Amino acid sequence: MLTTVAGGIAIKVQGNPAHPHTDGTLCTKVSRYTERTYHPERLLHPLKRVGPKGVGQFERVSWDAALQDIAARLTAIVSRGLDAAQAVLPYSYAGTMGLVQGESMSARFFHQLGASLLDRTICSSAGGEGLAHTLGGKVGMRVEFFAESKLILIWGSNSIASNLHFWRYAQEAKRQGAKLVCIDPRRSETADKCHEHIALLPGTDGALALALMHELIVNDWLDHDYLAQHTLGWDLLRERALQWSPERAAGICGILSEQIRALAADYGACVASHQPSAIRMNYGLQRVQGGGNAVRLIASLPALTGAWRHRAGGVLLSSSGLFPVNRAALQRPDLLGAQTPRTINMSTIGDDLLRPASIEFGPAIEALIVYNSNPVAVAPDSSKVVQGFAREDLFTVVLEHFQTDTADYADYLLPATTQLEHWDVHSSYGHTDALLNRAAIAALGEAKPNTQIFRELAQHMGYTDPCFTDDDQALCRMAYGDAVNFDELLDQGFASLDTPQAPFAHGNFPTPSGRCEFFSARLAAQGLDGLPDHVPNHEVFNSSPRYPLAMISPPARNFLNSSFVNVKSLRDIEGEPLLEMHAVDAAARGIQSGEIVRIFNQRGVYRCKVEISKRARPGVVNALGVWWRKLGLDGTNVNQVTSQHLTDLGRAPTFYDCLVEVEADAIQVSSDT
Repeated sequence: MLTTVAGGIAIKVQGNPAHPHTDGTLCTKVSRYTERTYHPERLLHPLKRVGPKGVGQFERVSWDAALQDIAARLTAIVSRGLDAAQAVLPYSYAGTMGLVQGESMSARFFHQLGASLLDRTICSSAGGEGLAHTLGGKVGMRVEFFAESKLILIWGSNSIASNLHFWRYAQEAKRQGAKLVCIDPRRSETADKCHEHIALLPGTDGALALALMHELIVNDWLDHDYLAQHTLGWDLLRERALQWSPERAAGICGILSEQIRALAADYGACVASHQPSAIRMNYGLQRVQGGGNAVRLIASLPALTGAWRHRAGGVLLSSSGLFPVNRAALQRPDLLGAQTPRTINMSTIGDDLLRPASIEFGPAIEALIVYNSNPVAVAPDSSKVVQGFAREDLFTVVLEHFQTDTADYADYLLPATTQLEHWDVHSSYGHTDALLNRAAIAALGEAKPNTQIFRELAQHMGYTDPCFTDDDQALCRMAYGDAVNFDELLDQGFASLDTPQAPFAHGNFPTPSGRCEFFSARLAAQGLDGLPDHVPNHEVFNSSPRYPLAMISPPARNFLNSSFVNVKSLRDIEGEPLLEMHAVDAAARGIQSGEIVRIFNQRGVYRCKVEISKRARPGVVNALGVWWRKLGLDGTNVNQVTSQHLTDLGRAPTFYDCLVEVEADAIQVSSDT
């Protein structure tokens, strides 16, 4: 991204035309970044709560007063004795996506403190663990070679909205005659542009993958040599796949068996013609109970056909495992010393904030420091999350750009810098370039980088280790060490990793066996099934007469989770919180497009406007998110009805594993109410 500055003010952001993967293009969201940075509601000074929690009443205070009081509150907790520091919990995710403003100085601070560790699971850990037990890590084909593929399966991804650099390459392949197939419960904008859309039920991706394997086997569309030389557990997987006829899978997936046979034929044809087939997965398909196993099954497909032999063949979910990040140097886990704090899963924060002290759990959470995240809006089962954040005995500090739903519950609200105001380095999960983020403008008001806030908090806590004086440029250099040329980053903003064009053409997977592991001895050693399988949802479609509809909550096109929701130009495009519903389901309930509806289950009720839409398939409703709760009709959003159930692998949330009922609301309100 290039930022044009005049008189110390950023007047324009644009894509960098010298960067081959993005070619001068920014997504709509980031193209409005100056509007976000100079937003009239931007937090520019430290604030202290003066009203009830959740109301959002604050008064301005000095940095020194805020940090002194925060340090005193944390010191009082830690001083109570052994393991007392575990009552303090950091809560963060990828609000900046940066390695430095993410987990560097903050991690050092919490390690020194001895605070509870956070299991950062909310986005990708199920898929990541699925990849690790199959391919050996978050690795795959290079994104630029999708342009040469002859068949591309876009599986669980609305690439037009969330993956523009990949979409450019997919479009190039399409112009060269490639067939594009979108596999997604929702008819997304990406599905509109593909040759075919397979609208399976949420959580049935593993069944579809097994049926594809069945057809590859019975029709002998296999690369036997690749299977023999470079895979582990083929005989076991073959036996399991042969139990999954297209008819069996079609009944579970809610699609036609002919669709499965046709897709398998297309995929298998690439074997006979020696043409590359490629799969671009994304994280939508892993937000169900069986998400980890589904990723394992899909990631296994290229090994059956030998697609890895081609640089334009294979699969990509994430390339982040290729980046040589020196996390130990950034985060300094050695600062823990002999302390062995517990780990809290960020996806169950609703339950954990309400959990009393016990032998099993340890001390109750008494202090929470939130940065790079908005858990009150984005965490599942949000009625419990709100209840936890509303505890009067919970001391909460939030580092933020805006007064978000979470910020309303803070005792102290600390203004953080945006991407335009600080240094950082980034990896990627879509391409293989390391990236440098240079500050383009001075920090607005009294805003400070996350790193500086934690440096100063460490000083107030009396921490004297020299690591707390490392500046941001030193941390940027530390992130990759000698593995990436930092002078190249300074010169052009990006540096390409030296990775093979066809990484697994001859095996050499980063697994313990060096092979694509259909059977994982590591999973078997944990008492789990070493072989991937279809794992049904926690809440199985057609299993509940009270809640007969499956609900998914894909991101609204112009938001990034809850970021950008308050940018007016983007919110004007999105309009208002919306539920997409198929005409058949709406007619059965007497629901008209444009009405206000109640979406409900045993966890809660969410009200919003409904749109009768061809983007929804029968039996599935799409609640586009993640809107701030305070912008909803009742001060709620879609996570009022999602659950804290976890996935089969990776301990991740199951946002798309959710049954609901929908009914017309008795009280209809105008959209401007």
